Amino acid sequence: MRIAVLGAGSWGTALAAVLVRNGHETQIWARRSETVHEINEVHRNRRYLGDHPLPEGLVATDSLAQALEGAELVLYTVPSAAMSQLAKMTSQLLPPGSTLAHAVKGFDPSTKQRMSTLLHAMTGRPLHQICAITGPSHAEEVIASMPTTIVAASTCRSTAERVQDVLMNPSLRVYTNPDIIGAEIGGSLKNIIALAVGVAEGLGFGDNARAALMTRGIAEITRLGVRLGAAAMTFAGLSGIGDLIVTCTSQHSRNFRTGQMLGRGMSLAEALAKVGMAVEGIQTTRVAVELSREHQVEMPITTALYEVLFTGKRPADAVEELMGRAKSHEIEEVAISGAIPQWLA
Repeated sequence: MRIAVLGAGSWGTALAAVLVRNGHETQIWARRSETVHEINEVHRNRRYLGDHPLPEGLVATDSLAQALEGAELVLYTVPSAAMSQLAKMTSQLLPPGSTLAHAVKGFDPSTKQRMSTLLHAMTGRPLHQICAITGPSHAEEVIASMPTTIVAASTCRSTAERVQDVLMNPSLRVYTNPDIIGAEIGGSLKNIIALAVGVAEGLGFGDNARAALMTRGIAEITRLGVRLGAAAMTFAGLSGIGDLIVTCTSQHSRNFRTGQMLGRGMSLAEALAKVGMAVEGIQTTRVAVELSREHQVEMPITTALYEVLFTGKRPADAVEELMGRAKSHEIEEVAISGAIPQWLA
């Protein structure tokens, strides 16, 4: 298959390498001419993936028209904040009938749209031709062919299976899922919790705090996701708890590392400068708080992190307020609905 990968960051480059190794004719589009030269001539992308070698068959270009010419699958991998502009730039260049996929974990910051609905709106491509690629997958491990499992989610089974077929190999197992809403929300909101876990780690807290934040974090992710139309069970899978675990426990995670620096007293600007790459959880926190207010969904961890990021609250004060919240049931909705046995007197 002829495939265009749009975006030469760590994840886009790793996926492009997988596609070439799987035998597909793949071109990767990069904004910077230096990146194009390095991929084509040196077969590296050192800024994002260090000295990991790239397949010699991977071709880079800074021309969108060249990358998209004849492409049967178009894979968008740029940061969420750049997706609207890129989708608009490609809308008149997309080959008829091509499948669109994205591997972006975030929302459009101005419209609060998920990436599949943004692509639909900007390109006119029907939703059944759009697929989301998500799940627990650090690019640094995928490029090294370490065992990884991901999800291809689409409202159309054949679209999801098409993406599954081109990506799957002995080290990359791909599952399909019809719940694209849940897959995109889980992949996006887990970055918020990873930031919060990083803050707790930076403050010197231990495993108990990490476990609490991850468990209560998936609860509020699920709460908002279901309100937005997702299936609750999706958040128990790879694009929910799976992605949450890897993002909250690894130094590969930019969100976790950024949170650590905030917990240790750095300003947000200082932490972002040190990471030097997009940290999706920052803007996702803003969008999630807006969505939680619009849909009247309680998200205390997300709200506390928002106050640390955007209102100047001290991380230690945010933790104190979280711990001091009024007592409640662990699974509030289930307890209130009567879906569990009644309390003993």
